[in-house]
Amino acid sequence: MTAASIAPKAIGPQSIAGRLALMFAIATTLVSVLAGVAIFGFQSLELRRHQAEELNARMEIIDAMIRHAGDPKRWPMLGDKLESFTPANGGVRYRVDCPDARFRFAPDDALARARDGVDLIHFDGKRYMTLTRRVPPYLERPEVRLVIAADTAPFDASRRVLGVGVLAVSLVTIALVSLLGWWVARKGLAPVDRLSQRARALNPNDLGLRMPTQNLPTELVGLMTAFNGALDRLQDAYERLASFNADVAHELRTPLGNLIGQTQVALSRPREAGELEEVLHSNLEELDRLRCIINDMLFMARADQGALAANLEPVSLAGLTHKTADFLDVLFEDAGVRLEVVGDGMVAADASLLGRAVTNLLDNAIRHGVDCKTVRVTIEPQDGKVCLGVRNRGGPIPEAHLARLFDRFYRLDRAREHSHDVHGLGLAVVKAIVTMHGGTVFARCEDGEVLIGFVLPGGAAATGEPQEPFARRVEPAEA
Repeated sequence: MTAASIAPKAIGPQSIAGRLALMFAIATTLVSVLAGVAIFGFQSLELRRHQAEELNARMEIIDAMIRHAGDPKRWPMLGDKLESFTPANGGVRYRVDCPDARFRFAPDDALARARDGVDLIHFDGKRYMTLTRRVPPYLERPEVRLVIAADTAPFDASRRVLGVGVLAVSLVTIALVSLLGWWVARKGLAPVDRLSQRARALNPNDLGLRMPTQNLPTELVGLMTAFNGALDRLQDAYERLASFNADVAHELRTPLGNLIGQTQVALSRPREAGELEEVLHSNLEELDRLRCIINDMLFMARADQGALAANLEPVSLAGLTHKTADFLDVLFEDAGVRLEVVGDGMVAADASLLGRAVTNLLDNAIRHGVDCKTVRVTIEPQDGKVCLGVRNRGGPIPEAHLARLFDRFYRLDRAREHSHDVHGLGLAVVKAIVTMHGGTVFARCEDGEVLIGFVLPGGAAATGEPQEPFARRVEPAEA
C-alpha cells in the first residue's frame, strides 16, 4: 500500500486526527484574522497620525514665517522659500490665499478646495492629506489662509506592504499550526492505533483475550475497562449458550432415543394388541416430556424478549400456596413430607403464572430434600415488597452452584441418569415468571437448609388478622 493511498484515510473527514487538524486550522484562522485586522488597523492609524504630525510640523514652521511677514516687498522672498520647500516629485505642496494679491502663493488651484483643518483631496491622479490654518493679519498683510498638502502614496504603500505581510504571516501560521495540530493529534491517538491492532487480534477461538488497560491515557482506560466488561459478558453468554445447546441436545436426545428404541423393538416382530398399546402409552409419556420441554423453552424465550405479565390482580401468596399444595398432594404423600405456610402478603400478579412458579418451587423442595420431613414456606413483607421463601433440609450447596441454580438445564447432580423425571427447567421457569412480574429470585443455604424463593413488589395490604402457621401433615405412603 502506497503513502498516497494512506494519506487520504489519515486526514479524511472520518479521521479524528483530520478533524482535530481542521479545528486547529479554523481556530488559528479566526485568531489570525482578528489579530491581523487589529494590527493592520492600529498600524494604519499610526501611519496616518505620523503623516498628520509631519504636516503639523511643517505648518508650525511656515506659520511662524508668515506671521512675521507683513511687508509686501519681502513676500517674494517667502514665496521663494515655499518653492524651495516643494520637492520635485510634488510630494509636498503649499498654498497661501489672501484677499490682497501681493500676499498670495498659489501654484496649485486644486488646494483651494481643501477644507479647514485636516482633509483629503485628489488631484493629478494622487491623493493628498491637507492641513489648513488661518494666519491672523500682521502690518500690511491681511489674514491669510495657509494650506499644506502631502502625498499619501508613501503611506499607502507602507499600508499595503503591512497588509501583505500580515496576510502572509497569517497564512503561514495557519498552515504550520494545521500541520502541527495533525502531527500532535496523530501522536496523541497512537494508543488508539495500538488498540485497533489488538482488537483485530480478537477471535472467537480464544474468548479469554482482552484489551490492554495498562500504559493508556486516562480517557481510554475507562473505555477499555467497559469494553473488557462487555467482552466478559459476551464470553459468559457464549459459554452459557454453548452449554445450553448441549443440554438441549441431550434433553431432546433422551426421549427421542427412547421413542425410537421402543418403536424399533415393537416392530422387530409381530405383537399383540396389548403389547402395542403398552408401547404407545410409553411413547406418549416421552412425547409429553418433549412437549413440556418445548413449551418451557418457548415460554422462557418470550420472557427473554421482555414480555410482561398481564391480567394482574391482587393475589394472596398464602392462599396461592395452599391451592398449589392441594395440587401437589400426591407428591407430599409419596415423599412423606409435611408443609408449613407462615405469614401472608398481597401482590399484583397473574395468578396462573405465579401459581406455576410456586408449584415448581415446592416440587423442587420435595424432590431434592435430604431426610426432609418438613417443607416450610415463609411469606413476609420487606421494604414495600413481599418475599416468599421455600425452605427444606438439604446438603450444603457451594456458592458457585447457588448462583447458577436458576440457569436453564442446570443440575447439581451432573450425572444425568438420575434426572429422567425432570428436565432442569423448573427453577429457570420460576426466574422467568418472577422477572415478568418485576421481581427477583434468590437461593442460599442457612443452617443446613436450602432456602429458595422470590421477592415481588407489594400490592394491596393483606386483609384480616395475621395467619397462624398452617401445617399439612402427611403420613408416609404404605409400601
